[in-house]
Amino acid sequence: MKLTRTKTMRRALIPLTFSVSLAMAQDDDAVIVFGSYEETASTKSVNAFRTDTPVIDVPSSVSIITKEELKAQGIDSIGGVVDYTPGVINTQGEGHRDAVVFRGIRSTSAFFVDGLRDDVQYFRSLYNVEQVETLTGANALTFGRGGAGGVINRTSKKPSFDGDFYNFDANIDTFGAYNGSIDVNQVIDEDTALRINAHYNNLNNHRDFFDGDEFGFNPTLTHKISDFTSVTFSYEHINHERFIDRGIPTANGRPVSSLDDVVFGDSELNISDIDANVAKVTFDHEFSSEWKGTATASFGSYDKLYQNFFPSDFDAANDTVTIDGYRDTTERDRLELSGELIGEFDTGAISHTLVIGSDFTYTSNDNDRFNANFAPDGDPPEDTEDFSASNFSLRNGVGTNINGAQVSNNFNTDLNDDTAATITTYSFFLQDEIALTDQLNVILGARFDSFDIDVDDNRRGTSFDQTDTEVSPRLGIVYKPVENLSLYASYSQTFLPNSGEQFASISSSELDFDPDEFTNIEVGVKWDITSDLYLTVAAFDLEQSIVQADDDNVGESERNESTNQGIEVALKGYITDKLSINAGYTYLDAENTNGSRPRETPEHSASIWGTYQVNEKLSFGLGLVYQDESLAQDSDSSDATLPDYVRVDAGISYQLNDNYNIGLHIENLFDTDYFPTSHTDDQVTVGAPINATFSVRGTF
Repeated sequence: MKLTRTKTMRRALIPLTFSVSLAMAQDDDAVIVFGSYEETASTKSVNAFRTDTPVIDVPSSVSIITKEELKAQGIDSIGGVVDYTPGVINTQGEGHRDAVVFRGIRSTSAFFVDGLRDDVQYFRSLYNVEQVETLTGANALTFGRGGAGGVINRTSKKPSFDGDFYNFDANIDTFGAYNGSIDVNQVIDEDTALRINAHYNNLNNHRDFFDGDEFGFNPTLTHKISDFTSVTFSYEHINHERFIDRGIPTANGRPVSSLDDVVFGDSELNISDIDANVAKVTFDHEFSSEWKGTATASFGSYDKLYQNFFPSDFDAANDTVTIDGYRDTTERDRLELSGELIGEFDTGAISHTLVIGSDFTYTSNDNDRFNANFAPDGDPPEDTEDFSASNFSLRNGVGTNINGAQVSNNFNTDLNDDTAATITTYSFFLQDEIALTDQLNVILGARFDSFDIDVDDNRRGTSFDQTDTEVSPRLGIVYKPVENLSLYASYSQTFLPNSGEQFASISSSELDFDPDEFTNIEVGVKWDITSDLYLTVAAFDLEQSIVQADDDNVGESERNESTNQGIEVALKGYITDKLSINAGYTYLDAENTNGSRPRETPEHSASIWGTYQVNEKLSFGLGLVYQDESLAQDSDSSDATLPDYVRVDAGISYQLNDNYNIGLHIENLFDTDYFPTSHTDDQVTVGAPINATFSVRGTF
C-alpha cells in the first residue's frame, strides 16, 4: 500500500483529524492542562540519585519532564523528550532503537528505569512513566559503566494509597497511526495498593511500507508490611514489531531530496521485533528517623530480532544505489541485585546525607549476525547488490539489479559472527553530601566496579575472558549565597570496557585493551528567578581517552585524547500566571580523537515550548526545535552534511468538564522539509511532514 501523501492532502486532513489522549493525572491531579507545572524544576528530586536532594542542590546539569508535561507537549517517545532537552540530540539508531548523542558522545545503552540498567536496543514507550530524567555529564558513581556523556532515566508509575482512579488515553493522527492506554489504581486495603498500566500502539508514518505494533503491560503491587517496611512487586511485558527504514543517501554533500519518497529497504523483510519480560521486587525499610534502606532484585529476559536492507553507496551520475543488509538476533537474560543504605545525620554542626550502595549484575548475551547474500542468476553470491535508485524495489529478498537480472537474497548462509558472552559485575559505591554551612555543600563519592566478561566465539571456535576494575570518583561543590541561587562545580569520571555497549561482536585481539575513560568537569548556576521560574546554565569540559589499536604495532593499543566543550542553558516554569515556558540551548565544540568533528554534533541547537492558559478550560501551546547543520558521517571519511532546520510544533487543549480533556497537537506546523538524523552519509532520515494528532484524556 502506498503511504506517500501530497502536501495538499496532508493539509486537508488536519482539520478532520481526531486523536484522543485521555490521561487524567492521578487522583490529586484533577485537571490536566497545557503547561501544568506542580512545582519548579529546582524543588524536584531526581529518582535516579536515590536521595531526596532538590535539583538546585545537585552539582550537575539535570532536566526533568513529568507525565503531565509529556501529555501537554504531545510527547510519546524518548526521541520526543530529547528534542526538547538541552545537551542531547537524537541519532538514527539504524531505524530500530533509541540512540542519542550526549554532549558529543554517542550511546545506545545509557537508558535506565528507576535507576536500573535498560540497555537492550529498542524504542521505549512512555505509557508507564511518572517522569523522565536526563542527566548530562559522566555519571558512573550512580549508574556504573557507560553513560559517558549522560544517561536517561525513566521513573515508573507506582501504586498510590490516596484513592482509586481509572485513566485512559487514546490517539489518532493524520498518518493513520492510533494508540490507547489505561492507568488504573486500586487501593485494595489500607496496606495494599495495585496499579496497572497498559498500552497498544498501531504505528504508521509518512514513509512507504512503514507499519508496526507496540504492546506493553505493567502491573505493580505495593504492600506495607509494617509502618516502616514495604515491598513492591512489578512485572512488565513488552512486545514491539516495526518496519525498519534507514533513510536515503547523499550526493554532493547533501541528502538527495529527489529520493525522499523512496524507501531503500525490503517491503516485507525490513523488520525489528522484540519480546521482553521484566520482573522486579523492591524492599524499602526505615531503620530509624535517620537511616533507611532499599534493596531491589530484577530479572529481565529479552529476545530481539532485526533484519534489514539499506543503502551503503550511491552513484548519482548513474542513478545506482548499492544495497547491503544483515539479519541480527540477540537473546539476553539479566539478573540485577541492587541495594543502598541512606543516612541523614549530623556530626556536630555539619550535616551529612550518606549513601552506601552495592550492585551485582549477571548477564547472559547470545548474539549472531548473518550478512546479506544476493545470488544473481548464473553468478556467485555477493553480500551487496546494485539497483536503480529512482526505481528501487525489493520484496521478500527478490529484485532486479542494474543489469536486468533477477537476484534473490538468503539471510541464512553468510555467518558474520556468533558469540555467547556472560558478563558479571560487582560494584560498591559511597557518597556523602556534606552541608558544611547553610550556604556551602560538598559532595564526595567514589565507585568501584569489577567488570568480568567471558566470551565463546562459536564461529571461530575460540574462548577468552577479561576482567576490568575501575574506580570512578565524584567531587561536587555547591555554594548558595541566597536560598534561591546555587553556584556549583563538579568533577566526575566513567569508563566503557572494550567489549562495548552491546557485547555483540567482540575481537579477542582487542579484548585485552584497557577501558575507555571519560572525565567531566562542569561549572554552573541554578537560579529560581521566581517561585515558578527556574534558570540553569552549565559549562562543561568532557575529556575522552579512547583506546584504539596501534596501526604500527599489531596486537597493541594506544590512547587518543580529545575534548568536547560546551554550554547548556535551560529556562523552565511560569513567566506569568498564564504563560509557561520550557526552553533550552546548547553550544557544543566537539572533536574526534583525530581532531576532526564527529557526526551529528551540531554546534548550536535549541528548543522552546510555551503554553498560554486562556482560561480554566482553554490553552494554546507553541514549540520550536532548531538544529544547526552537522556531519552525516565522521569527517575523516565524508563531508556529507545534514542541513540546519527549524521545526515548529503547536497544540491546543480544552477541558470539557472535570473528567474529560481534548487536545490537538500539530508537529511540523509549516511542513518543513528536513533531515534530522543519520547513521552514515548513505542513510539519512527523512523528517516527517506536517502531522496532526487529536487527543482525548479522561478519568472515571
